[in-house]
Amino acid sequence: MRIAIMGTGGVGGYYGGLLARAGHDVTFIARGAHLEAISKKGLEVNSVFGDFRIQPATVTDHPASVGAVELIVFATKTYQIPEAARAILPMVGSDTVVVPLLNGVDAADRIGEVIGAKHMLGGVTYLSSAMEEPGVIGHYSQFRRIVVGEFNGEITERAKSICQVLKSTGATVEVAGDIVRELWTKFVFISAISALGGLTRVTTGEYRDVAETRKMLIDALREVVMIASARGVLLEPGLVEKTLEFIDSAPADMKPSMQRDIEAGRRYELESMIGLNVRLGAELNLPVPAMTLAYAALKPGELKAASR
Repeated sequence: MRIAIMGTGGVGGYYGGLLARAGHDVTFIARGAHLEAISKKGLEVNSVFGDFRIQPATVTDHPASVGAVELIVFATKTYQIPEAARAILPMVGSDTVVVPLLNGVDAADRIGEVIGAKHMLGGVTYLSSAMEEPGVIGHYSQFRRIVVGEFNGEITERAKSICQVLKSTGATVEVAGDIVRELWTKFVFISAISALGGLTRVTTGEYRDVAETRKMLIDALREVVMIASARGVLLEPGLVEKTLEFIDSAPADMKPSMQRDIEAGRRYELESMIGLNVRLGAELNLPVPAMTLAYAALKPGELKAASR
């Protein structure tokens, strides 16, 4: 399949590398030093499942030069969506499918507003990976799971086809009948640990057993579940407790990507990860004090990083 990776960071670089290794025609969209390194030395992937290199790798910072592709894996940061969605327009043909693998729950809506909702599949991934240096992607988790699905709940042939393509990577991939539920299930987890990690600046293992901090973590989990339920999302019963069990069983050195960006002084996904909860809480007249505190405390740093 002819595939473009829009955003060759930890997620896009890892899955794009696996797709290229599986024999697909993959073009990586990158820029700056990352683009230069991939052009010269290929894309290096260091993974718990085995290291590999894609060389030569097809890479460009001009999506318009690629032409129409069959699949676009959209894996930028959420604050880059407006610019990146416009940039992929020349790669979107009549039958192109776009799968966003971003944090948050509104990426497909925002991308679809630019390129057309008919091109969008919902996508969720569970993965720990990062760009370690230009041209080098690190993959750290024993899990690498993707869930895709149509927003109308149908199990379509195109969803099954994309699932098979993604399965060729060796990742665990499935088609969901309720992709909105899948998006919010992950969001409950990632939003809460991003808030607590961003505030504490220590690993999950260093705060999850501190009584006062654990209470705030549970409050944050409950707030996101409350918002989802108020919006009519049918989440699994006992999701707060099950998510907490997952956090407790996770490696002690776990840090979400937003926390890593904060600690590195980079711009971070505050609006999509935390701010969305505050805005929806206000719209639904629901109290979200944990998320409101996290948003207020983290916003000055985001404004500073974004202004650089």
